[in-house]
Amino acid sequence: MAGHSKFKNIQHRKGAQDKKRAKVFTKLVREIITAAKIGGIDPAINPRLRNSISAARSQNLPKERIDRALAQASDPTLGDSYTEIRYEGFLPGGIAIIVETLTDNRNRTVSDIRSCFTKYGGNLGESGSVSFMFDHVGKIVYPVSLVNMDQMMEAVIEAGAKDLVSDESEYIIYTDIEAFSECLEHLTKIFDTPIESGLEWVAQNTMLIEDEEKATKLFKLIDALEESDDVQKVFGNYELSEALYKKFSDQH
Repeated sequence: MAGHSKFKNIQHRKGAQDKKRAKVFTKLVREIITAAKIGGIDPAINPRLRNSISAARSQNLPKERIDRALAQASDPTLGDSYTEIRYEGFLPGGIAIIVETLTDNRNRTVSDIRSCFTKYGGNLGESGSVSFMFDHVGKIVYPVSLVNMDQMMEAVIEAGAKDLVSDESEYIIYTDIEAFSECLEHLTKIFDTPIESGLEWVAQNTMLIEDEEKATKLFKLIDALEESDDVQKVFGNYELSEALYKKFSDQH
């Protein structure tokens, strides 16, 4: 599948090392509350909630925090309600960025995101101005140390997934949106909880970045966006050259 970005892999590992766990937990809790309010607090009949809890467990969110989030979602007098808003924008050179948010204050969120884009030379666009260049898919990640490629391929085919790619450390499984929950359940039964799972925007075509200054600016924009509690995920249509990939890998 097009759009499997090495840059994103670096960013993911860098994020895992740098982010304060409390900030990660805040985002996971917001997603659980939102999923439960939309589809009910029973994970057996709420695929989005099942995935949210699975993602939370893979990040070691304590069970009591999960239980508290579910209690909050089931009691309208407790806590805030979050609205899902997707923002789309551009950086110089045609780099496209999608930002998914869960917010209890739209004005604050759009102001923060617009400020980030402006600071790094970008612009927010209208809804739909970027997303048409991406595929909205499910993504499930397991370590390559788990099984060999043939075994993983067999399981992925049985699960009804769309595609399987791998790098030196991970198997990345892509699914159609409609098949995501079923694939995740099937693979979890075989291999236990994945390293990562969720719905993603994957670029149909990626832009190769060979300029270090441009890559550094991208990192800074993504870091600034992810600093916001309102921002859940950031996606883009970029990929680093081999030379820059190695340089940033060594740094991070």
